[in-house]
Amino acid sequence: MDELNSLFDKNREWAQSILKTDAHFFEKLAKQHTPEYLWIGCSDSRVPANEIVGLLPGELFVHRNVSNLVIHTDMNCLSVMQYAIAVLKVKHIIVCGHYGCGGIRAAMEDSPHGLIDNWLRNVRDLYYTNQAELEAIENSDKRTDRLCELNVVSQVYNVCNTTLVQKAWFKDQDLTVHGWIYSINDGLLRDMKVSISSLTEMRQLGIK
Repeated sequence: MDELNSLFDKNREWAQSILKTDAHFFEKLAKQHTPEYLWIGCSDSRVPANEIVGLLPGELFVHRNVSNLVIHTDMNCLSVMQYAIAVLKVKHIIVCGHYGCGGIRAAMEDSPHGLIDNWLRNVRDLYYTNQAELEAIENSDKRTDRLCELNVVSQVYNVCNTTLVQKAWFKDQDLTVHGWIYSINDGLLRDMKVSISSLTEMRQLGIK
């Protein structure tokens, strides 16, 4: 346990720095939980959701998994989404991938990686669907990054196809799904230009 003491020290320093800005911050935080955003991101430790968008605790509801996937049989992700949509009434769901994602790279490789290969099956299918475009990219890093982008768009569509989101739209709930990607190299977010706010918009894009 001694080797973890530094983390407790850092925690105290962090809490004290927050209180210097707002002496009642944690008191107020404990009484309310009203984020307007649900962030579905990658588990990669280099992509800290709150920090890269400059939001404080309580302002961003977060779900993370390997390669920021939204799989329709994943009860963990769906439960988070249900709470965010039905209880918190978030107005925005942000699917955020990142360039250089190890999970995406693994999905492109033929060598086995163990249990994770099952989780990444959908990404591998996406690779095969876009194989001609991807294999035309000679640089392997750029090829991976392009699949990272395609995966974000695919997961946005998966979010839109959930009964949870479609039910909210049917009830005219204010809810938009966005696709972003983050670059670890420069710390900047990039908008993938896919934002969907209704069933009508979804159908116009031909999402099935």
